[in-house]
Amino acid sequence: MNTPKALIFDMDGTLVDNMAYHKQSWISFFEFHNLDMDYETFDTKFHKGSLVEIMARLFPEIRNPKELFQIGSYKEAKYRELYRPHVKAIEGLHPFLTALSKNNYPLGIATMGDQHNIDFIFEALNLDPFFHSTTGGHEVTHGKPHPEIFLTAAKKLNTDPADCLAFEDTRSGITAAKAAGMEVIGVSTMFDKKTLLELGCVKAIDDFTELKSVLSTWEV
Repeated sequence: MNTPKALIFDMDGTLVDNMAYHKQSWISFFEFHNLDMDYETFDTKFHKGSLVEIMARLFPEIRNPKELFQIGSYKEAKYRELYRPHVKAIEGLHPFLTALSKNNYPLGIATMGDQHNIDFIFEALNLDPFFHSTTGGHEVTHGKPHPEIFLTAAKKLNTDPADCLAFEDTRSGITAAKAAGMEVIGVSTMFDKKTLLELGCVKAIDDFTELKSVLSTWEV
């Protein structure tokens, strides 16, 4: 693993283990819109890219991106309602971010969540002091696995993508970061460590306490 000049983190499933609440909110969304679909079918055939891209697959008769985003906003609001009483950082996150910040590493977010979801997690976990920039799914045309969101996040940090280290938990996120030219550390909220390494991660962790040895090699 190379010593990075900047670090870019996915949010859902990487900073917080919240994917079960996203799943519950999607199921609620299907019921609200009377969609005859189980979550497994949705996850396989529709669940890729930005919220607008997902809505366009679910509602192909609607072409207006603003209307599609508005439809999807119900799902995101439901997710925040469900997860609010349970928000908790992945173990070791704050000490890790503190160590990075003390050594002036630029830190960014690259999440397919919208600004409301970013603000929700940042407020709950008091993350504003650590991050120099955030990039959400509402800011890009192409969602993960396209590299656009990681390239945008690197640009905001004024850092060459090849000098950025990404943190991800999903197949599409890992693919996106690697396509942007970044090395990736995988967080095992979705896949076990072996699978994360097979997907191309340079290291796989269960939580951020496992990065103490890595920090020492970066002279943090």
